[in-house]
Amino acid sequence: MAHELTTPAPAPRGPRPAPPDRPGWWRDAVIYQVYVRSFADADGDGIGDLRGARERLPHVARLGADAVWLTPFYASPQADGGYDVSDHRAVDPVFGDLADADALVRTAHELGLRVILDVVPNHTSDRHPWFQAALAGTGRDRYHFRPGRGPDGSLPPNDWESVFGGPAWTRVADGSWYLHLFAPEQPDLNWEHEEVRADFASVLRFWLDLGVDGFRFDVAHGMVKAPGLPDVGHREQARLIGAQELPFFDQDGVHEIHREWRRLLDAYAAGPEGPTGPGGGSERVGVAEAWAPTPERLALYVRRDELHQAFNFHYLRCPWDAAALRRVIDESLRATGAVGAPATWVLSNHDAVRHATRLGGVRQARAAALLMLALPGSVYLYQGEELGLPEVADLPDGARRDPAFHRGDGQDGLRDGCRVPIPWTREGTSYGFGPGGSWLPQPAGWGGLSVEAQTGDPDSVLELYRAALALRRAHPALGAGHGVEWLPAPPGVLAFRRTPEAGGGAPGRAVDGGAVGGAPAGSVVGRSAGGGPAGSRAAEGPAVAGPAAGGAAEGGRASLGGAGGAGGAGASLGGTGGAVVCVANTTGRAVRMPRPGGPGGRLLLAGHTGEDPAPEGPDGTVAIAPHSCSWWAI
Repeated sequence: MAHELTTPAPAPRGPRPAPPDRPGWWRDAVIYQVYVRSFADADGDGIGDLRGARERLPHVARLGADAVWLTPFYASPQADGGYDVSDHRAVDPVFGDLADADALVRTAHELGLRVILDVVPNHTSDRHPWFQAALAGTGRDRYHFRPGRGPDGSLPPNDWESVFGGPAWTRVADGSWYLHLFAPEQPDLNWEHEEVRADFASVLRFWLDLGVDGFRFDVAHGMVKAPGLPDVGHREQARLIGAQELPFFDQDGVHEIHREWRRLLDAYAAGPEGPTGPGGGSERVGVAEAWAPTPERLALYVRRDELHQAFNFHYLRCPWDAAALRRVIDESLRATGAVGAPATWVLSNHDAVRHATRLGGVRQARAAALLMLALPGSVYLYQGEELGLPEVADLPDGARRDPAFHRGDGQDGLRDGCRVPIPWTREGTSYGFGPGGSWLPQPAGWGGLSVEAQTGDPDSVLELYRAALALRRAHPALGAGHGVEWLPAPPGVLAFRRTPEAGGGAPGRAVDGGAVGGAPAGSVVGRSAGGGPAGSRAAEGPAVAGPAAGGAAEGGRASLGGAGGAGGAGASLGGTGGAVVCVANTTGRAVRMPRPGGPGGRLLLAGHTGEDPAPEGPDGTVAIAPHSCSWWAI
């Protein structure tokens, strides 16, 4: 953030390409997260970089995403994977330079992809010039320095704990203490200081002038602390984040900061009279990474004069259980609908156990993906989930880089398992990640889950994602909207209808005798081991084991209602603009229920061959396979 470290932006090289301008594009966007360090390595040092990411962007475009979100690549000592920034206007040499960033934005726009950057307003690196000056006694009011407690000041100023474990305060040579809600190398900024606000606004303008389409604001709930920095009163505070009120997160004062950012973003979308960028007036968006104790509190971050979207951590944390999922879906849609914002849905990210492991296996992961993609609003995908990658749970301690792993008492410190570089090819020292090795060890068998191995295999997770995203984009009942129409379904099964009119009805409104009909409690027509075939449950034993581990080998065609395989998503629409019914069975048993969509209901997409309905019985019911999800046209 310091001006003295700023590298000038590269001179514009003629008109910038731009994706087609579509008002409100962010309301139903599919946004693909690129964890830069683990996506693709072009220079062979084992660490992903911007040039590698640019060269692999065609994969994201072919997948069917609308935008990419890039994790921090700024100048940083890398104490926390780049979230400890020493200069927000410079690219860290490990990732490339500003010319590489410029080239990536241009290439993305040529491919029809928008670019969202991850920025870190809550804290800086301890190597930032401002903090170095503060240690020398100058400008300490840009941070939170306080005297200690006790007769000699040897106790921290309050009882706040770091999210990464241990106290949230570190003592410096003169006896005072500074606040860091994360690692000691990440001192918190004081957002009541006008210079902090002004400098960060200039950071946003710097990247908007380079052509980016928006920002994901890290710890968007953390910039303002409660007056007087009061004690919490108990330990294990990290477990309370997003569950109850805390004096260091989700304070009302953060919303005025967000309004300032929204005004800046809107100025860049003002058209020819305002600043120009790709599209010369295309909407620029702000996304809050915000933890709040309730969906209603989270919705405050996306009021019309604040940010455009907020991550839905309540959905990410939800188990694979019909009742729990319905509750979170209803709460999310109700809260965001009340402020006119779209809901967002996410299953995995760089801080969470991959859902192929967390939900019990690849079979559940496939079903969960189809359920998520049928919901109204915007969707976030994490690199590698389209391959069905499991969590790598057996990394050696010496290879781990997560700072929480070495501190304890905070987060579990096992985030490295979802950050292992992804496989692109069947063979090679790093399965196509780069010409050298990889900064985290990749499991044996990783190549079998690669993009190369899964491309063209109609039973693969990759082709399922491609088919689902193509159908989501083409069908008028899917994508944007504010509600779903719940339909009667057996216990453990979710069924809802989406219609072309704004994506459906009011959230949580049951439809008596709708397309599914008044189904009685489902009868068991078969049993499943619960998580797919042996080897697919990465939570048990090695992260990758057995021929079916992951996605490509795990059975289940991406069925498209007679379209002839995954490539026929568009053809399966048949020119109809009707409704879509989504049915998800979260149980380990097949369940019989009336044919979704009624007698004329037509299967659009199913995640497994076992989901293809058995012939209707005398009672007009069909079998819904265990741990499955399917889309039906009415």
